[in-house]
Amino acid sequence: MASLSVWNLDDDVLAKLKRRAVRHGRSAEAEARYILAQALSAEADLGFEDLAAQLRALTSGRRHTPAEVLLREGSEER
Repeated sequence: MASLSVWNLDDDVLAKLKRRAVRHGRSAEAEARYILAQALSAEADLGFEDLAAQLRALTSGRRHTPAEVLLREGSEER
């Protein structure tokens, strides 16, 4: 299992986390794990095609330099 340290957490956020943990009968650490797991379980695991489609949508309308031009420029710099 991996571990995660969270720095510069707002005192108010930590206090709310601790109160929520008490309400649920968990430690603050267990509550934070639960919150992260719940928040991320809703995230879809996108495949390459979906990610590529999102990238195309984000960059539509922009001027693109063909890869062969970039490769040629890169080799000329060496």
